[in-house]
Amino acid sequence: MFEDFADARVDAGEARLRVRHGGRALHDPETVHAMCEDYRAGLGVDRAADDADRAAGRRIGCPLLVLWAARDDMEDLYGDVLAIWRDWAGDVRGGPIESGHHMAEEAPERLAAELRAFLGPGSPGTPPV
Repeated sequence: MFEDFADARVDAGEARLRVRHGGRALHDPETVHAMCEDYRAGLGVDRAADDADRAAGRRIGCPLLVLWAARDDMEDLYGDVLAIWRDWAGDVRGGPIESGHHMAEEAPERLAAELRAFLGPGSPGTPPV
């Protein structure tokens, strides 16, 4: 995580946000434990469940919105993010949001607009048109 602070792709505002929010979280042992458990699950129990679903031929049957931070490493690590999800679902939409790792904090208006567009008019929480 701390390598991110020195990442040339991270602007000063994002660096301050990471220090302010991440730094505070890293001083709470319960938060650190929960963060580690989340990563551990992704490599263990979550992966085993994904493998079992794939072996059984299970796929996501509803429309799927996939959004990721443009200034994070998702595309560097995985290449075509939407293509990966198309292996799991037939109706995959989405793309990158111009932000760093913390999309909701760094680009809340853009994220909200993408969610409203995906959910459509009349969806719970969307204002009437």
